[in-house]
Amino acid sequence: MKNSFKLAVIFVLSIMLASCKKEKNAPSYHKGDLTIFTDESFQSVTEALAEGYMINYPETHIKVETKKEDLGLLDLLKGSAKVVVMSRNLNPEEIKTYEERTDLKFLPAKFAADAVVFVVPKDSPKESISMEEISSGLMSDKKEFIFDGTNSSNLNFVAEKLKKQPKDLKFSIIPGNQKIIEELGKYPDKIGVIGLNTFSRPYDKTSEKLRDMVKVLPVVEKGKSYTADFDGLRTMEYPFTRVLYFLINEGNFNIANGFIRFSCTHLGQKIVQKEGLQPYNIYKREVQMR
Repeated sequence: MKNSFKLAVIFVLSIMLASCKKEKNAPSYHKGDLTIFTDESFQSVTEALAEGYMINYPETHIKVETKKEDLGLLDLLKGSAKVVVMSRNLNPEEIKTYEERTDLKFLPAKFAADAVVFVVPKDSPKESISMEEISSGLMSDKKEFIFDGTNSSNLNFVAEKLKKQPKDLKFSIIPGNQKIIEELGKYPDKIGVIGLNTFSRPYDKTSEKLRDMVKVLPVVEKGKSYTADFDGLRTMEYPFTRVLYFLINEGNFNIANGFIRFSCTHLGQKIVQKEGLQPYNIYKREVQMR
């Protein structure tokens, strides 16, 4: 009888321990580690959201790594990344591959409206740039446009907007959005192509310094001039407005899904706004997808 009782106690304890161990190892959105891959163009807003999440959930540790947009997507498809930040639209074949590799539906988590902007040195006489100039300039051997590299979000998005393949465009390269701004003065006949988030933070000293070094050109389309300000982003009338979104490779509600939910809530969207970008969800009814 005593042996039977001891066996019963041991059995119950073993179940309790197994249950505790399972609970300890269960997926959790409020503790654990996560690495997010982002193109350098969106690094600032991604880091700001990561910091906000870690403040709210102190047991989480989020690392933001910069990687060219296309390379980050490849890592996600291979399963070596849980979250990537994207701006370009995936084609049907890429969406099919994503759903097959991750066993998830393609549901991009849109969180901000950003832009690709065209900049010239502060003392440049140039005051605007037309869509025709951009299109013809990117087919010219003069290579007057400077991008931050191949496989980058800026190049991908401009090519997509012009209905071209990135490999068909002709351009110069200076690695890094900030480097383009800092070195553009050496090339007075060139036009830098950068992500707005590079210097969009209104009260950040580095952003202020970078803004003072260049002139952002309004884009003229069909005789009308558009600027990458809040109104231009909110209505998406500025031709090179782009919507940033997260893609994940996580099937359960772990830290990756928790971070995305936070980024799309009111608090996360206020962080986006403080970054000088247009929140996607706070003003969702006013954002017009084209």
